[in-house]
Amino acid sequence: METIFTTDRVRPLLARVRDFVADELIPLEKGFSHHNLGALIPILDQKREQVKAAGLWGLHLPIAEGGHGLTLCEFGQISEQLAHAPFFGHYVFGCQAPDIGNTELLHKFASPAIKERYLKPLMDGEIRSCFSMTEPDYAGSNPTRMATGAVRDGDAYVINGRKWFTSSADGAAFAIAMVVTNPDAAPHQRASMIIVPTDTPGFTIERNIPVFGDVGQGWFSHAEISYTDCRVPVSNLIGGEGMGFRLAQERLGPGRIHHCMRWIGNAEKALDLLCKRAVSREIEDGVMLGEKQFIQDFIAESRAEIDASRLYVLNTAHMIDTVGVANVRDAVSAIKFYVANAFLRVLDRAIQVHGALGVTDDTVLAAMYRHERGARIWDGADEVHKQNLALSILKKYGLDVKKKTRELQAFRRMMDESH
Repeated sequence: METIFTTDRVRPLLARVRDFVADELIPLEKGFSHHNLGALIPILDQKREQVKAAGLWGLHLPIAEGGHGLTLCEFGQISEQLAHAPFFGHYVFGCQAPDIGNTELLHKFASPAIKERYLKPLMDGEIRSCFSMTEPDYAGSNPTRMATGAVRDGDAYVINGRKWFTSSADGAAFAIAMVVTNPDAAPHQRASMIIVPTDTPGFTIERNIPVFGDVGQGWFSHAEISYTDCRVPVSNLIGGEGMGFRLAQERLGPGRIHHCMRWIGNAEKALDLLCKRAVSREIEDGVMLGEKQFIQDFIAESRAEIDASRLYVLNTAHMIDTVGVANVRDAVSAIKFYVANAFLRVLDRAIQVHGALGVTDDTVLAAMYRHERGARIWDGADEVHKQNLALSILKKYGLDVKKKTRELQAFRRMMDESH
């Protein structure tokens, strides 16, 4: 849907992307499940070549790197269109998570040697990457608590520890690992980010974690990783020692825009399927499902929630482009929990309208739910973002925010230090 944020530069790109997704990708959804993703990869890689030939590859990249130099707000609208093919769109256009976030991080902070060895093939789609931060024994919403460490040994770091929900590790060429390098420093200055090639001795994918019973494959997987005396060069450090939390926030700010616009595109997909079901399913002689008022309520509520979410996110992206993420961090927290919940409500309604069919893999709805129920958890649980936003508001009314919990103090301090 065109909005006040749709520029003359992005408008023709949106049309071309929309047509490609409709003609080339959505037809691949029939019978799709994560279990047969491997068989589809050669087809999707052919589609990638078509995207490159059409000049639509890497639309998130700067002009100097072969992209179109789109703003975050402009690319967000592209991301929504790609999400109409929920499991293929971003991969085929070379901007799937976590690669898009890793690309942005390396482009901004990596050394020239890292850019040549890792960033360039990543941008060209020759390799994939993963992001290794969350640990099984510590709350993911408190990133100051982390056990995986890297000890300096001459010109190398030796990494030991355990991570999980390292998304897309299956088939990735390297991980960006967030590890403690300075254990005696202040909590928000203890960690660093280091590139770890996945073929490094001691880097082991213990398992792909089943999510609602679906183990997943490739870029639709969440791995548990062990690091055992994993030795990598000091030159693989991104930025400097102790910059891990700052880099995490640099990555997560725009990342939440990417997530939210993808969820909005997914919600549009779910609403489209809901409406098609409503006008095609006869529930009694001559009476269609869509004639029932409660179905009409589903449709109206979904339309309003999607449109409101879109404008909220694009306005936040525009403000990030204009004044920087540090000045709109309250909005970044708000869109994360608001859009995640709006999307999941729309998706749940679509499943309900499909009845028993909705929980099978005969439509994409069940796979979408398995993959996206985590929307309320990834990148900070809803509850953390809500508390953070509310305390920021109450501070303006004189609340002594120093009384807040230790975990939230760490979260806020991390946000402050990153900017």
